[in-house]
Amino acid sequence: MKVRRMKNLTSTKQKLLNILKKDGVCTIGEIMKGFTISEIAVRKHIHELEQQGFITKNTNKQKLGRPYYTYQLTEKGHGTFPNQYEKLPLELLQDLEELQGKEAVNALFSKRLEREKHEMEKSIGKDSFEEKLSKVAKIQNEKGYMVEVEESDDGDYIITNYNCPIANIASAYNQVCTNEQKVFEEVFSSSEVVSQTLITKGHNFCRWVIKKPEGTH
Repeated sequence: MKVRRMKNLTSTKQKLLNILKKDGVCTIGEIMKGFTISEIAVRKHIHELEQQGFITKNTNKQKLGRPYYTYQLTEKGHGTFPNQYEKLPLELLQDLEELQGKEAVNALFSKRLEREKHEMEKSIGKDSFEEKLSKVAKIQNEKGYMVEVEESDDGDYIITNYNCPIANIASAYNQVCTNEQKVFEEVFSSSEVVSQTLITKGHNFCRWVIKKPEGTH
């Protein structure tokens, strides 16, 4: 996960994020212990952070009295703090290669390939060609690939990934892209799968052409 730096982040907003990072779930009363400015001003900052997706507000019902609200960071909010989510996996692979050689890394990628093929097969089953395309796009979007599927003039289908959530690993280890093509070839076993562009090769997106199988309407 990349660190999302907020533009024009005020010290009040940063302090709010810091409090929620340290304390987890807080009421407005607990939050106000860290401020000397008015509660109205703090609530305004909380509302803005909530609108931007950095904070979520929870409603807590009581047996007696009105419900009360608590606040906590969203995943996006946690992402504003430094982390090693992007660097660490690549560094671990490089450490593994240094300790046990490329064979160990290749074996690891092969294991990942088999798991991904199994997950795809389990989710897709014996669906029709168009249903498979729709489900593949859904699965990939859930993983953060920003997928679009379109039909070309000659009846083939184009899968475009506008984002690669593991681009840093794929750039260092080409097996990732090769394995992605193998997964597509497994899912669309009656079609030819052609790689047109790759983010790891400097393009703005990854594009795969899935040739429409003969006899498909």
